[in-house]
Order: sequence, then structure tokens, then C-alpha cells
Amino acid sequence: MTLKRPRAAMPPSIRRELDATGLMQAFKARPPYQRNDYLHWIGRSVRAATRRKRIDQMLAELKAGGVYMGMAHRPSKPK
Repeated sequence: MTLKRPRAAMPPSIRRELDATGLMQAFKARPPYQRNDYLHWIGRSVRAATRRKRIDQMLAELKAGGVYMGMAHRPSKPK
């Protein structure tokens, strides 16, 4: 799969959060476009509060499975 946007580098702070919550594997299991979208979306935030809110949403969606950016995502739904 070729991404239309440049590939986002994962900031060390996001890596630490994914590792600390045990969600790195869930993140890696997502398609490349979703991983890239999450990282760009978080990276575009200007205010610290917005960045925190977006990180929390990503973590919650990875934990729950079946959700991507507030929309249903059947392939990641737990069985």
C-alpha cells in the first residue's frame, strides 16, 4: 500500500505511551494509513490540551478495537 501523505515519524512521547499502556501491538496491527493518520493528526495539534485529547482518543480506540477516528472499523474489532 502506498501512502499519499509523507510517512509520519513516531515521536518518542507517543512511543512511550503506547509501550506503557501495552497498546503498541494494537497500533502496529492497524493498516499503515491509519497509523500515519493518527500520528499526523496528533502532530497537527497546536495546544497541549488538544494534543492530549487526541492521544487519549487514539489510545481509547486502540484499546477498544473496532473504532478508527470515531468511526466503526470492523477489521480491528475484537472477536
